[in-house]
Amino acid sequence: MSDLTAVDILLQPDAAMLARTDRENARMLESIPSPPGFHLDEHHQPHITTLQRYLRTDSLDDAYAAIERVLASLDLRTLSFTAHAIAHLEVQPGVGLAAIVVTPGPEVLDFQSKLIDALAPFVGHGGTAEAFVRTEAEPDINEATRSYVESYVPDRSGDKYIAHVTVGLAKIADLTRMEAEPFEPLTFAATGVSIYRLGNNGTAAAQLKSFS
Repeated sequence: MSDLTAVDILLQPDAAMLARTDRENARMLESIPSPPGFHLDEHHQPHITTLQRYLRTDSLDDAYAAIERVLASLDLRTLSFTAHAIAHLEVQPGVGLAAIVVTPGPEVLDFQSKLIDALAPFVGHGGTAEAFVRTEAEPDINEATRSYVESYVPDRSGDKYIAHVTVGLAKIADLTRMEAEPFEPLTFAATGVSIYRLGNNGTAAAQLKSFS
C-alpha cells in the first residue's frame, strides 16, 4: 500500500447537470473513442472538485472524521453553481482534458477553505503513481496529474479556484471548435459530498467514503 493516497473531495451535481455532462461526454468520445478517451461511469464519476490533496494513507480515517465535522455545520443546499463554458487543459500533445467550467457561489469557497484547514494535519507531499488508482487501460499516471494534485493548494484554491465538471478527452482541434460555439448557461446545485481516490487525468476513480 502506498504511504500517500491522492484524493478528491467532490460534490455531486444534480440531475440537470448530469444530463448535460452525458451529452458533452458523447461529443468527446466522437473525437477520441474509448480508450484512451473515457465514458462517464463508475470509474469516471461526473463531479465538481472542491479540493485535491495527497493524504497520508494511515491517517485516512482521521481525515474522514475531520470532513464530517466540517459538514456538520453545512447546509448542502447552499452550495450552488452556474455552468458557463467548455474549456480544456492540454494533457499531452494535441489532446485536451475537457470540462464544463462553472462559477461557484460564495458558500462553496467558504466550504473549500474550511476543508483545507481541517485536512492540513493529514497532508503529505511527493505523491507517486502508487498514490492513484491504476487500471489495465491506464497503468501509469502522467506527470501533469501528479503535479496538479501536489500544487492544488495554493495554486488552484481560494481566489484561484476554477470549479469545473470534467467531461472527457478530445483532440485540441475539436475542442477549439466546441469552445467557440454558444454555450447555454445552467444553474444547478450539489446533491452530495464524497471523497474519491484519484485516477489518471484527475478522474474520480474509486469512492473511499460518501458523507450524508
